[in-house]
Amino acid sequence: MNPHRGKWTWAVTVALVAAVLGPGAPAGADSDRSGLPEAIDTVLGDARMEGGVASVVVADAASGELLYQHLPSTRLMPASNTKLSTSAAAMEILGPGYRFTTDVLAHGRRSGSVLRGDLYLRGTGDPTLLAADYDRLAAQVAASGVTRVAGRLIADDTRFDAQRLGRDWAWDDESYYYAAQISALSVAPDTDYDTGTVIVTVAPGAAAGDEPVVTVTPDTDYVDIDVRATTVAAGGANALTVEREHGTNDIVVSGTTPVGGAGAKEWMTVWEPTGYAADVFRDALADHGVEVTGPNRLGRQTPAGARPLASHDSMALGDLLVPFMKLSNNMHAEILTKAMGYEVSKQGSWSAGLAVIAGYLKGIGVDTAKVRQVDGSGLSRMDNFPAGQLAKLLLAVRAEPWYADWKRSLPVACDPDRFVGGTLRTRMCGTAAALNARAKTGSLTGASALSGYVTDAGGRELVFSIVLNNYLASSVKPLEDAIVVTLAKSTQEAATLVEPRSARGGDLECAWRKPVLC
Repeated sequence: MNPHRGKWTWAVTVALVAAVLGPGAPAGADSDRSGLPEAIDTVLGDARMEGGVASVVVADAASGELLYQHLPSTRLMPASNTKLSTSAAAMEILGPGYRFTTDVLAHGRRSGSVLRGDLYLRGTGDPTLLAADYDRLAAQVAASGVTRVAGRLIADDTRFDAQRLGRDWAWDDESYYYAAQISALSVAPDTDYDTGTVIVTVAPGAAAGDEPVVTVTPDTDYVDIDVRATTVAAGGANALTVEREHGTNDIVVSGTTPVGGAGAKEWMTVWEPTGYAADVFRDALADHGVEVTGPNRLGRQTPAGARPLASHDSMALGDLLVPFMKLSNNMHAEILTKAMGYEVSKQGSWSAGLAVIAGYLKGIGVDTAKVRQVDGSGLSRMDNFPAGQLAKLLLAVRAEPWYADWKRSLPVACDPDRFVGGTLRTRMCGTAAALNARAKTGSLTGASALSGYVTDAGGRELVFSIVLNNYLASSVKPLEDAIVVTLAKSTQEAATLVEPRSARGGDLECAWRKPVLC
């Protein structure tokens, strides 16, 4: 953690913001004669926000001067805007060069190619481990000369505690990829790094009446597939359901899919990701000619004196921030939260990690007495942030040495590349904000947020935070976009109001299904 918080540039910025973001501040900015407050008020007056609540702040990024505020101290659900605090704290506490390490160690006596003892797979939380990485670890074990383990395969996930799900996460989200269980050992099935999930692909059979063909990625027997679906004649309904039964790894595929139809592809979480990692690694060992005679055991600490056989390092945090923030990966946020807790207090728990995040926020001038953060991702509906405090964060991090990398991780409006545009890649296209605004999105039912940076028509960089709650409209994202595009088209002297567009689809619940993004 950087103890030097006396940077004069940061101090001036925070002092300015603190002066203008006090409790009970009225809408608008009294000194503004450009018409910007009236323009944003007009957008917020849209019928889609009837009965809802908005907390909105706009400030000059360089000076911290307040340009607009509407209920800046009202605490609302920020959804994935919570990731702004988690990611910034992670860059400061862990550092851009931080890497997760996964090790394989032997404990016991070596007799030729036989290990008479246990083989330990020890994780530290790497959310990017693919089946291919476990295969490389197995190849290293084989290269060490071990062909038989006369003992057990023990998965050491003790870097983190055993609490798998976050506080107040919805029970009916548990099987979907955005609410996967958190462990220090897991597997990601893809290079979006959706750790703790498998991809279930369902293809229609060759003829009506045939059972659909179901494949799992990675190829693992850790989940059991129960196919109850039927292939129907071409032109029939493609109505497939893929669900994991709670508390098990039984995945049921039901419904119908027509001959020649699209089938289905679903990301499903696993029950107990540590066991998933052990199963994938055992299969990889077998593929490399290493037999483990004993069973898998989970959650036991590697003993002192165990000898290293293989190791794998993740990408650096500065690079990991791209899939994390661009794709709004909840699991990355929670893993980083627990990793921060471990690095600071040797406790890989949510409570320890959240205390670290709060400490960082307080150090940069965020009033932590005015926020509530109970997880790292914003999946919990108990998270509460006012736009005023998010704006303070966005202003303060500009003075950090890692700010450029952090800002690059924010989604870019209308950039079609998923790892550039991310969750903003289809928004604000054809406007002054396209390829200009960089911001973090957020979506839960009845909660939407957008906070970040945009350059106005006069070349001035602005900070904005928009948090909208308690609306009943299918989507209020057009209102967020209209505010940001208004900022992009305006100058310091004159505002240009951009009316909200009609919604082309409903808000996304963080997202309900892959590959849709929130």
